[in-house]
Amino acid sequence: MKNSKTELFERMPVGRALLTMAIPTIISQLITMIYNLADTFFIGMSNDPYKVAAASLVSILFFMLNSLSNLFGVGGGSLLSRLLGEKRDEEAKRVGAFSIYGSLAIAAAYSAVSFFFTEPLARLLGASDNTVGYASSYLFWVVVVGGVPSTISLTMSHLIRSAGYSKESGIGLALGGISNIILDPLFMFVILPKGNEVTGAAMATCLSNVITLIYFIFVYVRLKDKAPLSFSPRKIRISKKLIGAIFSIGLPSAITALLANISSIIKNNLTASYGDIELAAYGIVMKADMLPLNIGMGLCQGMMPLVAYNYAAKNYPRMRAFTRAAQISGMAVAGVFIVISEIFAPRIVWLFIKDEATISYGKDFLRIACLAPPFMISNFQKIYCLQSMGKGKESLILGIFRQGLFAIPLLFILNHLLGLYGVVAAQIFSDGFTFIFASLIYKKVYGKLEKEIDTEGKKAISG
Repeated sequence: MKNSKTELFERMPVGRALLTMAIPTIISQLITMIYNLADTFFIGMSNDPYKVAAASLVSILFFMLNSLSNLFGVGGGSLLSRLLGEKRDEEAKRVGAFSIYGSLAIAAAYSAVSFFFTEPLARLLGASDNTVGYASSYLFWVVVVGGVPSTISLTMSHLIRSAGYSKESGIGLALGGISNIILDPLFMFVILPKGNEVTGAAMATCLSNVITLIYFIFVYVRLKDKAPLSFSPRKIRISKKLIGAIFSIGLPSAITALLANISSIIKNNLTASYGDIELAAYGIVMKADMLPLNIGMGLCQGMMPLVAYNYAAKNYPRMRAFTRAAQISGMAVAGVFIVISEIFAPRIVWLFIKDEATISYGKDFLRIACLAPPFMISNFQKIYCLQSMGKGKESLILGIFRQGLFAIPLLFILNHLLGLYGVVAAQIFSDGFTFIFASLIYKKVYGKLEKEIDTEGKKAISG
């Protein structure tokens, strides 16, 4: 690895190093968010809430691809950074290659299942007779056709960032977002006839993911002699111990993301039971909520390699400085979002659709939902830190508690007690409870590290 990357991980001032890693990631996350919003925005121009509702429903299965990429991207990326911290570069390269081909295999299987069960999956997500046709078309293009390039691209972006090349990783994700923003109106309003806006948006998303994959392949080729990055099939043979280390982090991350998607499916089904207009409004609010969450995730992803590297190198004070800086920044972003959402909620929803009934529900939903991001961002940062340190068991526990123990049961309980608005408010309570539990686990892990620091310090003095 180049000296500049060693400088970044080991000696660069904490704030500057975090910004170096996080800013490209945040920018790419925001552009990715914009291209996710672009589908809703352009489909909303039809002023047809059924089309908006269909795209919102199927976006959950598209986001399931994130779960698959986390299995090898987060798991492999965390291990790759720790191996670099231990100066085991060749093993890091093999871990990266194994992760890419593992991602390819699981994404292909997921796309095949989606192909054979397209309409049943759309129905399972809550599609009605009014939306099932649109939902099935969107599912085909973004998951069946686009699932493999999307998953591999996300995995490669994690691995590139974990090697210290955050800018290159960010450019790739940004390229996909920009491509989608350009291609959306082209496919929706020029190439395809009127009435096919949902299909056009899906085709644009699929093609943008192919463009992103081509870029990342180019980056791998360019950096093959400078960084521990390879997609050579000859590099995929690694020890069972390293495979176990990948899955010890990747599996909890994938399960957590999977549970989050199951929670979203339940939200959509509960919301859909009140009507398609209500579902469209909630889908828009979930898109708007992506702004602070994407910035928070960008901070987490930028922080993760820095924490993993310094944890492996046993530079715990520097590692902790990175986590504190990321936490403070994330809370500031969440606070600003709350203020903006509470004041401008009707105008924010109006940006996506001009239908008055949808706006009426959406503004109320947004003013409730915007209170959850402070807890959500804090919980994400704690989970990412634990994953960076290889604490798979602890991160899995937090993920299961956040979604399985809190979020999913609370959705049914609050739906029963408060109706539709209870479904919207469930996220605040589930992440609030998780925040308390996560803080206790986090404190326990850091308490052990502080004892280790004290023990090593005493050994050094006595030696």
